[in-house]
Amino acid sequence: MSAIRILSGAGTEVSVPADAVAYAHRDIQYVANVHGRWESAAEDDEGVAWAREFFRDTAPHATGGVYINFMTEEETDRVNSAYGPGYDRLLKAKKKYDPDNLFRMNQNIDPRK
Repeated sequence: MSAIRILSGAGTEVSVPADAVAYAHRDIQYVANVHGRWESAAEDDEGVAWAREFFRDTAPHATGGVYINFMTEEETDRVNSAYGPGYDRLLKAKKKYDPDNLFRMNQNIDPRK
């Protein structure tokens, strides 16, 4: 029904300083990406529950960081965690260049915050 993909993070991305780019979590060794998959809509509740339970149970073993492209639409409360110390710099740029929040799809940095 579901799958977990573990990726090694040890590579050239580590050689770039965390404050040089928007994505700050460059020193991690592994990334876990949980993919919930099932055959029919009748399995929706079970599949979503499995993925959320897995996430909850593994959270104590994680850094608290998150890769922005792995986040679901409703995880807007975790956007700050995705960018870590770079979030304030990105928020400043968003307020300057997109104060009306035209570019607001996906995991948005809201300039009104």
